[in-house]
Amino acid sequence: MSVGGISEGIGHAHGILVKRLSIIGVGLIGGSLARALRRMGAVEHITGIGRGRTNLERAKELGVVDAWTQDVAAGVKGADMVVVAVPMGMYDQVFAAMAGSLGSTAIVTDAGSTKQHAIEAAIRHMANPSMFVAAHPIAGTEQSGVEASFADLYIGRSCIITPVADTDANALKLVEQVWQVAGSRVELMDAASHDDLLAGVSHLPHVAAFALVNAVRRQDSGIHDPFAFAAGGFRDFTRIASSSPAMWRDIALCNREPVLKKIAALQAELKRLSDALELGDGETLLKEFDAARQAREAWLGKHGGGL
Repeated sequence: MSVGGISEGIGHAHGILVKRLSIIGVGLIGGSLARALRRMGAVEHITGIGRGRTNLERAKELGVVDAWTQDVAAGVKGADMVVVAVPMGMYDQVFAAMAGSLGSTAIVTDAGSTKQHAIEAAIRHMANPSMFVAAHPIAGTEQSGVEASFADLYIGRSCIITPVADTDANALKLVEQVWQVAGSRVELMDAASHDDLLAGVSHLPHVAAFALVNAVRRQDSGIHDPFAFAAGGFRDFTRIASSSPAMWRDIALCNREPVLKKIAALQAELKRLSDALELGDGETLLKEFDAARQAREAWLGKHGGGL
């Protein structure tokens, strides 16, 4: 199903959108959403749910949440909306834990990077999966934890929502409004298209950054530290290799087939360059480098380097 269409972030709330909000995973993503909604006066009460007591206590101290608990089932009781902002590998565990405590009108959404996996988890565990609205805000930093969260994270950034045929219309509308109030530009598309697109522009770059750092690391001869000679280009290319290894392991596994396709595509491009080098074919190297440069400049000109 292709839904299509983009709606701009409205930037202001029309009163309370969600009376009781529960956020499972009060880190960069969940914490920033809480901060944004609270600043806009769009939420009345926020319960933070997570595993780390220290992080949850800090979230309360910072005013990001009003209350907290480490018990998922207890934390979602009475919630009007639940936002799941945990690593993809925890989805089955989290959905199973909250399923029996959700009210019949409770809306569940998420912020995960692989939407087919999220939808499948909801179908497996929720009594009424039509109340689940899968979403992916395309924003973030390499930092984690509630300390890293900030209210402006989503301003001007895309949030892709991937409804299915039986997604509740009112639930979909409210989830759209929540992300718009946080500052996002909302786009609707089907989950398979999302997963394929993000495998190329998000998941593959992280895999490549991890691989590049490891390739250099393994060249260490013991005589010269290769990292001692790394400068701006290496730093810029590998910035995202500072991201959470566990989170990206989960994303790669949960979106395995699309990621494998994109890795194969990258390997084909590297093979093309390798063959040109073998042959001393400077014309092909120049052509390929120039094509990439033009494509990147066009992207920067059109989108400003971000979604």
